[in-house]
Amino acid sequence: MLDYDLHCHSNISDGTLTPAELVDRAAVRGVKVLALTDHDDVDGLDEARAAAARHGMAFINGAEISVSWRTHTLHIVGLNISPDYPPLVEGLRSVRSGRSERAKKMADELAKSGIAGALEGAYRYADNPNLISRTHFARFLVESGQCKDVKSVFNRYLVKGKPGYVPHKWAMLEDAVEWIRGSGGVAVLAHPGRYMSGRGGMGNKTMRELLAEFIACGGRAIEVISGSHTPEQYAEFARYAEEFNLLCSCGSDFHGPGESYRDMGRLPDFPLGCRPVWEAFSLNGLNSKIETLTPSPSPACGRG
Repeated sequence: MLDYDLHCHSNISDGTLTPAELVDRAAVRGVKVLALTDHDDVDGLDEARAAAARHGMAFINGAEISVSWRTHTLHIVGLNISPDYPPLVEGLRSVRSGRSERAKKMADELAKSGIAGALEGAYRYADNPNLISRTHFARFLVESGQCKDVKSVFNRYLVKGKPGYVPHKWAMLEDAVEWIRGSGGVAVLAHPGRYMSGRGGMGNKTMRELLAEFIACGGRAIEVISGSHTPEQYAEFARYAEEFNLLCSCGSDFHGPGESYRDMGRLPDFPLGCRPVWEAFSLNGLNSKIETLTPSPSPACGRG
């Protein structure tokens, strides 16, 4: 089992725990190397890093950037970033700025379906109002009795083709990857299995086109082990990693107790042949710290 978790969220974005509470939970559940990857924000990193130090846990600065590529919304995780890098700071600010307007449109759409008060209800769950998200709407809809749990809300209301879904233009792929690379970080394509499922999902051809463009932009890794992936998908994306010479990452994508695909800690091992993403961290000495804690198991870039 892997004791790395390189994808999780605090209440700085759409998680339910503070950064320190999140780290405490990770420590209790056996995580030795943690990256906090809040959506489009890095404000929780200092608190999380201090908590990790108290537990003797290696901590990696991270963020998850929302990206629009063709007709798809993607998430690109940046690992080992420098959060003060000015283009990254400004880029994340620009991505956040569109969230409040999208939230108003989502509430209007839900009102047309007979669900009133969704905007105010969602903001009650957003500890950081600048990061209002679909997850905050989902929590309100559970509270108001529309669905039994957050996952059901997404399936019924908040994905493409459903009453509360509102398309939005996020960052461009090449920009998000460049912000990460420029800050010294490694760009990771998050939970790729989610882009291939459901209505309008990618086929194998489109996934290969995405990976080729991602690499051309400077992307270096793909999440093979994700809380939302099945065991069959672990093997599938390990094959993609091998085909495209990508490093492999892992993370629970934990948001809160009782509403995540998977809890923190004890992620399954990588399939054989995977090269872990932490190989890329040796340039600044982080890898040596990690190793003391846990042994390690194209075309031009376009604007999509």
